[in-house]
Amino acid sequence: MTQPAPEFSRIVRLDEIGRMRWPAHIAAEAEERAALARRFGFVEIASLEADYTLTRENEGIMATGEIRAALSQPCVATAEPVAEQVREAFSIRFTPEGEAPVQGNEDEIEIEIDADGIDIVTYADERIDIGEAIAETLALSVTPYPRSPDADTILKAAGVLSEDQAGPFAALAALRTKEE
Repeated sequence: MTQPAPEFSRIVRLDEIGRMRWPAHIAAEAEERAALARRFGFVEIASLEADYTLTRENEGIMATGEIRAALSQPCVATAEPVAEQVREAFSIRFTPEGEAPVQGNEDEIEIEIDADGIDIVTYADERIDIGEAIAETLALSVTPYPRSPDADTILKAAGVLSEDQAGPFAALAALRTKEE
């Protein structure tokens, strides 16, 4: 079974790298942003673009650059949209499929990350998908638990206790108040 094409696919053939102008620029179209928002569980991606440079490094390709995006995610407490601006530098090492540094047996494959913490992505057929790598970088760059500035007020109005009110010491404070 073949996997569907990524929503934001920008294929670069390895034989083109030496002829391309750097830095290169890519931007997601409205349909691509909407599909990525559905995939990652965002409310909306208003903009997504990146500038990047590709260089050959031994058997692999090194991509460095910056991603910029404007998006909204649902608040973890109220599901209201929370706006966010992303501006993130990235470094991604593309290695040929089957040549990523691996330890363990086939059932327990573990990818080693070097000291630089560079993301490693495999490629096949002498082509890399920089668009998909940018999309994945976006997903890893956003706030993991977005919270609306009005979340506490909305939760209080709905009768949800705060952590101070529901925590283990809240019962002790209530006992102290009753004794006085």
